Amino acid sequence: MPEPMMRISGEKKKSLPRRFNFTVQQLRGLKVPAGKDRLWVFDTRVPRLAYMITRTGATSFYWYGKVNGRPQRYRLGDGTLSIEQARKLAAGVLGKVAQGADPQADRRKVRAEMSFGELFGWYIEQHAKAHKRTWEDDQAQYDRHLSDLGSRRFTSITRADVSSLHAKVGKSAPFAANRVLALVSTVFNKARLLGYDGPNPAEGVPRFREGQRERFLQADELPRFFEALKTVDQDWQDFFTLALLTGARRSNLQTMEWGEVNFNTALWTINPAKMKAGRTMIIPLVPEALDILKRRYAERTAPPEGRPAYVFPSYGKSGHIEEPKMAWKRVCDAAGLADLRLHDLRRTLGSWQAATGASLPVIGKSLGHSQAQTTQIYARLNTDPVRQSIGTAVEAMMKVSKQK
Repeated sequence: MPEPMMRISGEKKKSLPRRFNFTVQQLRGLKVPAGKDRLWVFDTRVPRLAYMITRTGATSFYWYGKVNGRPQRYRLGDGTLSIEQARKLAAGVLGKVAQGADPQADRRKVRAEMSFGELFGWYIEQHAKAHKRTWEDDQAQYDRHLSDLGSRRFTSITRADVSSLHAKVGKSAPFAANRVLALVSTVFNKARLLGYDGPNPAEGVPRFREGQRERFLQADELPRFFEALKTVDQDWQDFFTLALLTGARRSNLQTMEWGEVNFNTALWTINPAKMKAGRTMIIPLVPEALDILKRRYAERTAPPEGRPAYVFPSYGKSGHIEEPKMAWKRVCDAAGLADLRLHDLRRTLGSWQAATGASLPVIGKSLGHSQAQTTQIYARLNTDPVRQSIGTAVEAMMKVSKQK
């Protein structure tokens, strides 16, 4: 019987059988037939090596055969594996099966015993730390919202559990609820590397609508905000003030190092490895920000041996201050600003820049935005107009808050 044929995307006449000699060009050209969720093809070079592509474009390599007379599918990795890597892995599985071993036995044992907390820990160590600059945010999300699920076997968590958690968080923080949902989905998708082939409980849970947030400190709120800063210790006073005066992201301020600060040029240069866009960020330091940093530099104590000289040091594992949640709540409560978030300080600087006449490209560069349509404009700007814009905005804020 002739092999069933499949069409390669972009070709009107050529087609391939379900089994063929895998090449990069052929695999990239595969297209899922209309009305189907996924497509499977098999390699002729290495028996039982399969490649799967879904309607959404997700791809994976599998060993697909029988173990002890029963069909079994063993995931080798996602489509980023090279064909040769996939062939070597498939040949290794084939050898184990030939010796009577069950390649899924160890994975089934892990899945049967692993709690959600253990799965999340594995995800953080094996994936998030290696591929995400913001992995600490994932850990914070888990600690804040997901730790109650930590002791449960991850295979027992259902869509109803995730939906209930999403609704609970969403009552007060719909944005955060959606981030939690996305994190759960990612963790369960990564669990497939352990052989998990069950449902993802985050799939199908409706997300909350997210309108664009426009909250920033108004002229009548700034005096209350600065007065409320006196309710927290000096470290947090300086941290929140610098967040406002520089427009920097929280993670960049937390990991700010003295080696990044140039007092002579009044510039803070952030390493691209710390940046969301992966590019060097240079922030002009207005006199008010520079005064804070000079005072902290003069008062600093030598850090423990081997620890980076952070501007906001800590004796914790990371070496720098971590969660500002309690201090921020104290400030907001004292100022009567229940709906204000720490990230809104960044938005506040940009809003006051706009109110004092700064152009959008200048605001974009000062905040490190990376929209494609303004990249070329940013590249032509130097720091002088940015410094002037920030300085004008800070002067206006200080004036209404009577800090000058």
